[in-house]
Amino acid sequence: MLAGDNAGGAVRGFGDLEAVIMHQVWERGEPVTVRDLFDDLATQRTIAYTTVMSTMDNLHRKGWLDRVRDGKAYRYTATASREEYSARLMREALADGGDAEAVLSHFVAQIGSGESAALRSVLRKPTRGRPA
Repeated sequence: MLAGDNAGGAVRGFGDLEAVIMHQVWERGEPVTVRDLFDDLATQRTIAYTTVMSTMDNLHRKGWLDRVRDGKAYRYTATASREEYSARLMREALADGGDAEAVLSHFVAQIGSGESAALRSVLRKPTRGRPA
């Protein structure tokens, strides 16, 4: 099962604070403590340390953050990259969107030329688990 998947396999988008915290974890690219993120977030908004701690614990329970004990604190790391998370959201949207071909057609019609070129490039590459 992928990180963040529930028993039904659905991946939900993050709540507002969850998204901010995950962005910080991804940006840092190294294990972080609640204190590390709280200190950053407290410069941008009024927030309680316990709110950050609870949110990071929730993300851990949902499978989005892994943690290792470091003294009295935990050091957290993301279990998936930002790109893997985005891909899972796209997969969920495709699965829930009705006619997959119609959804993809609308998607392709809305993307820019750079994104279209990237999509063509990816489709030309053989991928694990997908026939070439």
